[in-house]
Amino acid sequence: MFQEKRVLFWYAASPVHMGAGTAVGGLIDNPIQREVHTGHPVLAGSGLKGALREVAESGGMARDDVDVVFGPPSGNSELHAGALSVSDGQIVAFPVRALRQAFVWVTCPTALARLKRLLTLAGAEADWDVPEEPAPDSAKLRNPELLSNDKLVLEAFAYNADMEQDTTPLGQVANWLAKNALPDTEEYGHFRERLMKNLVLVRDEDFGHFVRFSTSVEPHVRINDDTGTADDGGLFYTENLPPETIMVSMLMASQARREGAEQSAADIMTKALEIVDGKVVQIGGDATTGRGLMIVNAITA
Repeated sequence: MFQEKRVLFWYAASPVHMGAGTAVGGLIDNPIQREVHTGHPVLAGSGLKGALREVAESGGMARDDVDVVFGPPSGNSELHAGALSVSDGQIVAFPVRALRQAFVWVTCPTALARLKRLLTLAGAEADWDVPEEPAPDSAKLRNPELLSNDKLVLEAFAYNADMEQDTTPLGQVANWLAKNALPDTEEYGHFRERLMKNLVLVRDEDFGHFVRFSTSVEPHVRINDDTGTADDGGLFYTENLPPETIMVSMLMASQARREGAEQSAADIMTKALEIVDGKVVQIGGDATTGRGLMIVNAITA
């Protein structure tokens, strides 16, 4: 049983590829992980935990503490479970190209309802209501500067504008996310302000379209070292979450499970947060090309 829980926001500072391991219809060779029932991008908890372990090992955590917190490495004769667990990362807000002001973050009622459920499970305060779904062909927004001829244009879609205020549910959510999804430091001030102004609520089905078809798909070519030209069949396509994507997961801790270790769940959580909160963590593939950089921000109950 986990005695300590914290909500972790994961904010993409670069394209992120957490691979699914199987191609999709022959079009994308290396797709990202997605939920079966929603099609939303997901970050497997096992991958997140592995990334956190790597940060701990390279960031100075004592070898003994790494084994207690994360579990012993495979092949170790002293078997016991780690005291830390990480849930899958689920989508909160997704960046979408806009006609005005470059891009906005889109979200939907289902994504926000799942976020509020996770906050409740972690015992964290969520003093906002999930906004009602917009009318067909409409989107809820707060910033009139996003409009062109009274329409909100996202990618190739033009939405009727349903304007919201600070005190309405979308305004409450935007203000809360701007405060909690990113570290409260100067270098993230620009993004917090933009998130507060440019969060847009769309219908669930529209959100599903954007997270499926507005990801970044990059061509890669395998070069033959002898000829200096592309290998036959060496062209492949890799899908990435775009920078500015916001995901969320839950960090859970129990007391140490190794015999003789006297660390409480609070001790385990403190050690974990010391190495990750406010830090940049590399997750997924293509690390040597700068992919997978995510900023982690923990919120307290």
